[in-house]
Amino acid sequence: MPAPPVPRMATATTPAGLTNAEAGRRLAEFGPNAVADEAPPRWRLYLAKLWAPIPWMLELAILLQVWRGELVEAAVIVGLLLFNATLGFVQEGRASTALAMLNRKLAPSALVRRDGAWVRRPASQLVPGDTIRLALGALVPADARLVSGTVLVDQSTITGESVPVDAGPGGSVYAGSLVRRGEAIAEVTATGSRTYFGRAAELVRIAHARSTEQAAIFAVTRNLILVNGTVAVLVVAYAWTLTLPSAALISLALTALLATIPVALPATFTLSAAIGAQALARRGVLLTRLSAAHEAAAMDVLCADKTGTLTRNALEIAEVRAMAGFDRERVLAMAALASSEADQDPVDATIRAAAAEATGGSASERLVRFVPFDPATKTAEAVVLDDAGRELHISKGAFEAIARAAATPPDARRMVDELAGAGNRIIAVAAGTPGSLRLAGLIALGDPPREDSAGLVATLRDLRVRTLMVTGDSATTAAAIAHRVGIAGAVCPRERLADDPSVDEFGVFARVLPAEKVRLVEALQSRGHVVGMCGDGANDAPALRQAQIGIAVASATDVAKAAAGMVMTEPGLAGIVFAIREGRIGFQRLRTYALNMLVKKIEVVLFLAIGLALTGHAVMTPVLMVLMLMTNDFLAMSLTTDRADPGASPSRWHMGNITGTAIVLGACKLAFSVAVLAVGEYRLDLGPGELRTLAFVTLVFGAQAVLYAVRAGRRIWSSRPSGWVLAASAADIVIVAVLALSGILMDALPWHVLAGVLAAAAGLALVLDRLRLALMRAPDRAQV
Repeated sequence: MPAPPVPRMATATTPAGLTNAEAGRRLAEFGPNAVADEAPPRWRLYLAKLWAPIPWMLELAILLQVWRGELVEAAVIVGLLLFNATLGFVQEGRASTALAMLNRKLAPSALVRRDGAWVRRPASQLVPGDTIRLALGALVPADARLVSGTVLVDQSTITGESVPVDAGPGGSVYAGSLVRRGEAIAEVTATGSRTYFGRAAELVRIAHARSTEQAAIFAVTRNLILVNGTVAVLVVAYAWTLTLPSAALISLALTALLATIPVALPATFTLSAAIGAQALARRGVLLTRLSAAHEAAAMDVLCADKTGTLTRNALEIAEVRAMAGFDRERVLAMAALASSEADQDPVDATIRAAAAEATGGSASERLVRFVPFDPATKTAEAVVLDDAGRELHISKGAFEAIARAAATPPDARRMVDELAGAGNRIIAVAAGTPGSLRLAGLIALGDPPREDSAGLVATLRDLRVRTLMVTGDSATTAAAIAHRVGIAGAVCPRERLADDPSVDEFGVFARVLPAEKVRLVEALQSRGHVVGMCGDGANDAPALRQAQIGIAVASATDVAKAAAGMVMTEPGLAGIVFAIREGRIGFQRLRTYALNMLVKKIEVVLFLAIGLALTGHAVMTPVLMVLMLMTNDFLAMSLTTDRADPGASPSRWHMGNITGTAIVLGACKLAFSVAVLAVGEYRLDLGPGELRTLAFVTLVFGAQAVLYAVRAGRRIWSSRPSGWVLAASAADIVIVAVLALSGILMDALPWHVLAGVLAAAAGLALVLDRLRLALMRAPDRAQV
């Protein structure tokens, strides 16, 4: 296996091991054998939610309200601010949790030689140069080099190798590996974050990718500030030229500020993600970050690990090639006799299980002597007696080792290459008398693909998501599995892993180390891709964290689950397809909300300006604007429950197109609002207070027209709204009508005026519907 890209420290160990004094000195020099956890306190993470563009605008509004002595209105805005911050708090990353899992994965204690005696010490006290003992079933506590003995170590969750690796004197073992067979004495070469495993922990801590959700919220806020901020400044400047009193100017400025703030935007994104998370949980998919539901909608590349993700991470007999004079059952029976019963060797366990199934558990030979597998000779041997009392020698192991001791047919090498080319590990079996062994057969063992892997890759292709295989296993094995599950593309050469890879040129990346997985994800992200990373082992954790959406399968380690944004709780990968579709449905809802919100926010500030010029006074007050935030913006959050269909391709935020469409629709709604205000001023001869009430009612009822005009994919009547949307609309209209008719917080209006505005708003909805369809047909608006 390739050496990990971490420096190895030169050490010298005496036969008695280190002294306690020297160990203490090295502990001070190298630090404890643990991964540093620098996670900020939870309260600081919460306060960070109050430090962003939208909270800044709300906080400025609060200060202005307090300065004017309007404490009730200020308290309402404080409630809105805390509501947004609390909901957003649950979206915090899980890097600190992943680091805690990595800490716990290190062995809690180790048998170490100090001052010439074997003592048990906490693993955190190990230092480079310590002599340690590795026993059967133990976790390796630090990276080490074997001094004596041999072990079989399971490194699948560390390196991605699906088959355990034998290590003898001079060989290396890595922290977090599991000893499956044997016992050995080893010298510690690296500890803590310098280990192969610790490097993964450090990569998890520093890995980060900005989410598409963050980018969308920032883009919406930026566009609103640029458009509405400019208009608001002009409105206040014009009011100043009219020599309005200072109190009126401040009230107008505060009203314009409140009109600009997309106060419910962060909460809406969070609510949408929470609804998606509930739907995913019913299908066995759990989210560790709520934003992962939205990231799944935008994903266009899925980097899937091989072992345990596309495959079962369980060995099975792929094929048995029996030589002349032998059959399949005979080859398996002899291989089982040369396999250990006591060890946890998965190769031996698989062969013994297959032999028992093939022969019914009966054996015609009696085992006399067994020689366990020796990494030096790469063989295991057995001496048996048949029913006639004749002695038979059986040898099992690597083909090259067996070929040196036994006669092989001329085409044996061709068969080995053919089986190995399919991604299998080859075990050769020879039998005969000493000095006259001959090859009996070849056993091909493989880690087969999951039953649903090929279907998943095909479905993802239909959803325009390309699947790449990224694994620490060999190129031959990776290419064979990729072919079986339908992953297209060549295998990336080892020397090109450090280059900026082309997603179109390669489909398989083999022998990839944790740091290289992260660089691969970063390279894909730099090309504009939204990357999903699917994995199950600790070696996948840094890349799971770096990707916009990390996906841990059901068999994943705790480390991988903590670093991922999405965790499968059921076997298989069908949950990924469901997550993509559910994410795209959520995206359609959010896009409708964003368009609806932009239309209203763009219109209302311009309406304040034109209303000021038309009437000579402010047509909205801060109190009415706060009411509109409550009855309009937050009730519009019901769109997160609306009916929607998933898109056929990855969903991206095209904010330029959305903003352009919002400006056109906002101009149409502005004309409607100004027309109603003009009727109230010149035809109905309403007073200033009544005009403000009329302006408030017009904005709210007109917003309902916008909501229904932009929510449908086709015509306004083509899709029935959800029950929550209908209930929110009814509540909005009833609340506003009751306030306006009774004169609560505003001057009262006659019922026939309210009915007229409501009827006119219904007509506006039909006009906006036709206008939106015309905009959608335009080539440059196709992504709206």
